[in-house]
Amino acid sequence: MPIARERIVAALDGRAADVELVEVRDEAEATRRGMTGSPTVLIDGVDPFAPAGAVPSVSCRLYRDADGRTEGAPSVQALRRALVGLPVGPPGGADERECRDAGVPDPIGRGGRARRAPAEGGLRAVQQAVLGCFAATGRAPEAAELEAVAATCGRTAGEVLAELDREDFLALDGDGRIRAAYPFSAVPTAHRVRIAGGTEVWSMCAIDALGIATMLGTDVVISSADPVTGDPIVVSDSPDGAVWQPPSAVVFIGHRGRSGPAASVCCDALNFFTGEASARRWADEHPEVTGDVVGRARAEDIGRRTFGPLLSDG
Repeated sequence: MPIARERIVAALDGRAADVELVEVRDEAEATRRGMTGSPTVLIDGVDPFAPAGAVPSVSCRLYRDADGRTEGAPSVQALRRALVGLPVGPPGGADERECRDAGVPDPIGRGGRARRAPAEGGLRAVQQAVLGCFAATGRAPEAAELEAVAATCGRTAGEVLAELDREDFLALDGDGRIRAAYPFSAVPTAHRVRIAGGTEVWSMCAIDALGIATMLGTDVVISSADPVTGDPIVVSDSPDGAVWQPPSAVVFIGHRGRSGPAASVCCDALNFFTGEASARRWADEHPEVTGDVVGRARAEDIGRRTFGPLLSDG
C-alpha cells in the first residue's frame, strides 16, 4: 500500500534498514505471515499495532492516530515510536496500557525478557553475583571472584560471562573483563548513583539509574546533567517514589537504528534533560537517533519494571 510504504520511509528518516514488501493473497498466507488486515506492518516479525484479539485477515485495516482519527496506515509518529518499542496507541489509551502492563519497551526490554537472565546454566546466579559486587563495592568483580558461583552449575566463570555477554545481560571488554552489567557501568558515565550506605556507582543510562532503587530495595541519589545545557539534574529515588530536581526534568529514550548490544546502540541515547524543549533540541541535533521524550512517571515505571526483578529468585 503506497501510503504505508511512504510513511515507513519517512519514519526511518534515511537510516539503513531491511524493508520487505510482501503481497498476501489469501487467508492461509495471512495466518502464516501474521497479517491481521491490509496493510500490516511487522517489525522484526512482530505487529506492534495489532489490537487485542486480532485475527488473520486480508481485508482493509484502519489505524487510529494520537488524535483519534482513523487512517489507512500507521502515522509516521507511531511508526517512529514502534521502531524503538515505545507505545504506539493514543496517549493513555489501550495500546499504551497494554505495552506498559506487558513489560518495558525495547531496546531496554529485550523483547519482553527485560534484563533478568534465565536460571539455566548458572546465568542468573552469576549475573546476581556481579550485580551484588557492584552494589556493595562500586566496581565490577574479576572472573576469579565468580568461579565458586559458576562451579555450582558445573561451568567456569569465563564460560558463563561469555554467554551473558552474547545475550546482552552484560558487556565484556576486549580482555574479557566486565565493562557493564546493566544497570551498572564499570567506567564513568553521565549518571552517578549514590546508594544508601555510601557506595557510589555509575549507571549505563538514565533508565538504568531509575531501576537501581527498586532492584536493591533502598534509597539512592542520582546525579546527572542535561546534555544540551549542562544544568544539573538530581533524582532522589526510593522504592516508594522519587523526587526530581528540577521538577520539569524528563528522559529521552533513543536508539541508534542498528543492531547490537544496548551498551553500543542505545545507552548513550537514554538521558535526563531539564525539560522537553531541551530534549527535543538534542533529538534534532542527533538525527541518527530514533526515540521520544517520556515523563517522570513513565521513566520511573520503565526502570522499575526492567531492573526490579533482577535480584529475585522467583
